[in-house]
Amino acid sequence: MREPHPIEVSGGETPGPAWLRGRFFYGWVVVASCLLVSSVLWGIRYSFGVFFKSLEAEFGWTRAMTSGVFAIHMILASLFAIIGGWALDRYGPKVVVVIMGMVTGISLFLTGRVEHVWQLYLAYSLLLALGSGASYIVVMSTGSRWFLRQRATALAIIGTGAGLGTLIMAPVAAQLISAYNWRASFLALAVIAWALVIPAALFLKKEPAEIGALPDGDREPAGLSENTAAGIELRYLSLVEALKTHSFWLLFLTWFAYSFCLHLVMTHVVPRALDLGIPPVQAAAIVSVIGAVSIPSRLIVGRISDKVGKRVTGIVCALLHTLALLWLISSTRVWMFHLFAVAYGIGYGGIDPPIVALIGDLFGLRRVGVIMGSLVVGWGLGAALGPYLTGLIFDLSNSYSLAFLAGALIMVMAAVSISRLKSPAQRP
Repeated sequence: MREPHPIEVSGGETPGPAWLRGRFFYGWVVVASCLLVSSVLWGIRYSFGVFFKSLEAEFGWTRAMTSGVFAIHMILASLFAIIGGWALDRYGPKVVVVIMGMVTGISLFLTGRVEHVWQLYLAYSLLLALGSGASYIVVMSTGSRWFLRQRATALAIIGTGAGLGTLIMAPVAAQLISAYNWRASFLALAVIAWALVIPAALFLKKEPAEIGALPDGDREPAGLSENTAAGIELRYLSLVEALKTHSFWLLFLTWFAYSFCLHLVMTHVVPRALDLGIPPVQAAAIVSVIGAVSIPSRLIVGRISDKVGKRVTGIVCALLHTLALLWLISSTRVWMFHLFAVAYGIGYGGIDPPIVALIGDLFGLRRVGVIMGSLVVGWGLGAALGPYLTGLIFDLSNSYSLAFLAGALIMVMAAVSISRLKSPAQRP
């Protein structure tokens, strides 16, 4: 039996209230809700580097051991992302995000009260992974279902949550640590998660068909382009079918590389700055600059990629990662770190929208949740290995140079992988 084309409204759906189908497209409400969820959950995740030194001092760990807490968290998060993608496809975003918000708050509350190392692994590495591991999949998959022509733009807006969250959460966490302690900071983050994520979930809907609407707010199904028509069968690839394509594994490798470098930076750039004598608040500001710059980068590159092509913009942004990491090797002063943060923020913010939008183009939307969840395994492996290996290299050499160089070369590999992706009209 043929599955409906993504722009068709299933005849079995009951149209929603008239106000949801009015002139204003409800998809933008979904985008705003996804943006809030991503800002909170990603901001919390990328604030781990701010807690790094405090955890080292509390438990007397080496840098590799402290990185291990985050590494295990990311491995588990990638596994939970697959389950989250399946749950999203089956139950919809509202139920999934409410549960995520509740579990995330509980995990942060317990993290702020740990007394032993095993409790930290249980509260942060395991429970936070369970609560937030599927966050990327949920917001990006949900946003993808509501748009066709403007998909990269919508995903760019949602993706700015990583920048907004980092811009806000990292300095807030740093100030709370300075004023009180790291435990109080985790407790405050728990309250934020409960107060913002759960209410935002109530506005989420799985797809336009729930309210009798069409993607992009169109009044009638849009005409298919030649490329879309030629590749329409690709819109319905199952996970098993997607796993058999070269494009899936090229995207898997790209996400691994991108995540390896991102979490290497987010976990170790603050400790690196602190080692050089930069004050804690100024060191935390480096992460905030990355987040702040990534916001306009996502929006601008998202629009550009819709016009000039997703692969081209993805390649350029990957190579910008490489240049930024090479600069970081020799950075020793505040202005040098800030210049790095600007360059890295542009590349980090810009690479996400085109790469995520390509998933829907290549494999379709019907199983996008579970397919994206499977790709996130690569993301999780990169997020685990990047920080851990960087910490290990530092412990062995008392230097970050080799780790930063490795990150730069890995992003060259990502650029090559993106360049080899097949167009949506071709079978990978």
